Amino acid sequence: MECEPEHALEILSRTPATLRALLDGLSNGWTHSNHETDPWSPYAVVGHLIHGEETDWIPRARIILEHGDARPFEPFDRFAQFERFHGYTLEQLLETFAQLRQQNLETLREMRLAPEQWERQGLHPELGRVTLRQLLAAWVVHDLNHIGQIVQVMSRQYAEAVGPWKVYLPILGSS
Repeated sequence: MECEPEHALEILSRTPATLRALLDGLSNGWTHSNHETDPWSPYAVVGHLIHGEETDWIPRARIILEHGDARPFEPFDRFAQFERFHGYTLEQLLETFAQLRQQNLETLREMRLAPEQWERQGLHPELGRVTLRQLLAAWVVHDLNHIGQIVQVMSRQYAEAVGPWKVYLPILGSS
């Protein structure tokens, strides 16, 4: 499937509600726990998504549109949420994420990008040249990846409790 902006927006617009439906109101045992092979709890993932909304997707799109590949993106701190959101409630994080995502999608729509603009290139500090379309696709897959990560970390909370059914539950992997 090619990355088309209208298709990408279908996923990006649903992520906040998906996370709220999955996480809101759960006990800390579900939302703050992690697994030794994946130290990010669902709480930490939501903080990471907020940090991305603030410093990654739209800021990098603007760099591509304004500077092309003449100015590299600022490096993204994948671990900023661990310190930055200490003391926040999960509800605060979910609400902040929903607001920022709505603002960013409005910003993206207001850009009214022509088809050729999606092929403009930017310069990623590690990956080299990337297109605006690739950035958009990465944003979508980043959301889906972290939703999957949250579900996997939560599933592993019951890895031992399922007993012999573990062999039928590939989400538990080799935990």
